[in-house]
Amino acid sequence: MKAIITGANGFLGSWLCKRLLEEGHDVTALVRKSSDLSEIEHLKLKYEYGDVTDKASLHTAFKDKDYVFHLAGVIAYKAADRPLMDKVNIGGTQNVVDVLVEQKQAKLLNLSSVVAVGASFKPVSLTEESPYTIHNLNLGYFETKHAAENIVTAAAKSNLIHAVSVNPSTIYGFGDAKKGSRKTQVKVARGKFPFYTGGGVNVVAAEDVVDGILKAIDKGRSGERYLLCSENMTIKELFTKIAGFAGVKPPKIFMPFPVLKLIGHIGDLTGSGLSVENAYTASMYHWFSCDKAKKELGFSPRASDIAIENSVRWMKDHGYLD
Repeated sequence: MKAIITGANGFLGSWLCKRLLEEGHDVTALVRKSSDLSEIEHLKLKYEYGDVTDKASLHTAFKDKDYVFHLAGVIAYKAADRPLMDKVNIGGTQNVVDVLVEQKQAKLLNLSSVVAVGASFKPVSLTEESPYTIHNLNLGYFETKHAAENIVTAAAKSNLIHAVSVNPSTIYGFGDAKKGSRKTQVKVARGKFPFYTGGGVNVVAAEDVVDGILKAIDKGRSGERYLLCSENMTIKELFTKIAGFAGVKPPKIFMPFPVLKLIGHIGDLTGSGLSVENAYTASMYHWFSCDKAKKELGFSPRASDIAIENSVRWMKDHGYLD
């Protein structure tokens, strides 16, 4: 298989590149000239220079490819970052789909996210069929990923392209501490973060997400989405697990949502620190079921504790907890 991966130099992209190479596929990474390639420079990849926001560059990059793995995206939780997310997450996905429709050759694996399904203020597990009920909150990352997935699904349902979307939950594993979104978890592992919020999260191992992606291109139905997740837990339980594997005391002080939201408003006004979007995201239940992926793809995720322990072990081995 001749594959090209957008977002190849990211955390999950590097895992996927390695796995595809191990299986003997011809793998090209779509990167910008300014991209940090430290995650993939040790791999024997081909490179194509381009950008999902530059449609012309995609025409060249996607030529003669069998599969496009679209992983590129922007994750942010501040209102100031919304234009960039609109441009990359929505506009970039539209460009990817448009080029594939025009070229009529490659199939698409769209890396969506559970945020495209939504979240809840109640401890319930959402599925692929759950209605998206949080438009009123106008959360930038959620809204742009939801819109991007709708673009892919609409094209696939209209038989313009063959496309499958996968929606991972929160991905943990070796090296995830380098992600900007993991600063709080690193502080928890150092025993330097005293607070926990309400709500909950679903944790899945990076290896299992990659496995789910490959199962999706083999068995997934075009126009469908598949949740790739493992176990649901509260934020308090997650932080307790991280602290336990790190050998430190877990956070003990509960941060109520009204207080968190107030801090977020201050952060939005000052342009630094926590945002209101952070406050909502940290207080909702991001709980999901992967029954559909298990049934249709044969997805079989490992226990979330293994992924969390691997994350903390990598922090220890690389001096993050010194």
